Amino acid sequence: MSAAFLVLDDGRIFEGRSWGAVGKTFGEAVFQTGMTGYQETLTDPSYHKQIVVMTAPHIGNTGVNRHDNESARIWVAGFAVRNPSTLASNWRSENSLESELISHNIVGIQSLDTRAVTRHLRVRGAMRVGIFSGLELTRDEMVVEVRKTQEMSGAFLVADVSTSAPYTIKAVGKKQYVVAALDLGIKSATPRALAQRGVEVHVLPFDSTIEDIAALNPDGVFLSNGPGDPATMDQTVELVREVLRREIPIFGICFGHQILGRALGFQTYKLPFGHRGINQPVIDKQTGKVEITSQNHGFAVNAPIDSQFSTVYGAGEVTHVSLNDGVVEGIQLLDRPAFSVQYHPEAAAGPHDAAYLFDRFIDLMSRKFRI
Repeated sequence: MSAAFLVLDDGRIFEGRSWGAVGKTFGEAVFQTGMTGYQETLTDPSYHKQIVVMTAPHIGNTGVNRHDNESARIWVAGFAVRNPSTLASNWRSENSLESELISHNIVGIQSLDTRAVTRHLRVRGAMRVGIFSGLELTRDEMVVEVRKTQEMSGAFLVADVSTSAPYTIKAVGKKQYVVAALDLGIKSATPRALAQRGVEVHVLPFDSTIEDIAALNPDGVFLSNGPGDPATMDQTVELVREVLRREIPIFGICFGHQILGRALGFQTYKLPFGHRGINQPVIDKQTGKVEITSQNHGFAVNAPIDSQFSTVYGAGEVTHVSLNDGVVEGIQLLDRPAFSVQYHPEAAAGPHDAAYLFDRFIDLMSRKFRI
């Protein structure tokens, strides 16, 4: 087992040992605070081009299996942990975590002081990073290579993760509604959650047109999670505006929330280190209820929290706010059938506090154009 290095673009270098595939990889350094659900993280397309540092010290205890994947492949650019489990102990396990990383050629690093890395990122912010193992490079050479890579701001990544052709997830039981789901990096748990509620889900490529959507005569449009900078999504923003003009009910999550925010005229901005994990507290301003949510985002919507706002589609309001830093976590229109949240109601590893939002979408579609 050779030495490995996690190298940040500000020149800070952390040493560990090789793990997973050997070589080098680059991305944005982010930390994930979940104590479980690492397989969901690895296969979530939203983590494309990101090197994930797990803050929980023990990772890999339950191994991996084919049923818990959120997509057909691992999307993280690299994986950094402190103490990977040497034993996968779970009746559903089909492979060890390290073997899975190697089979997907994912470069990792173990024996890393993940607490120190996390504290550094909380102070300095998310930044470009590289993992190097089994290579003869000087420390200066590694830093130079990292600084040559692309930053997340301005990154257009949706084309890498979106489906190339439409596909359909049939409703469980009697079909009640038809939804067009725009795949910006959708997780497989999302269509399943809708299908279990009697929804036939047509998953469409990110570059679909309003004619593609209208041909389905859908009861609603779903905007999925996904990677990259929402400021690069002008074509999708215009598509959402056309959906709003036609008063088709809209539900957006994560990246889809940011797209809806931009369609309403708001700017998005880069957070210092983002929200990533399954323990993010959010308050529902309408009910006062606190939800523990699953999140993965590095950008946010700049909308007014303390008052209603006006758009060309009528009045709207912020519905949910982060209790950690006051970031906008949910918005809705009052005169058109559209709402969104910045988190994941379909969280496969939990928590499930936000699952009711799928029911809210069903209710919105049943009322036909009234929020």
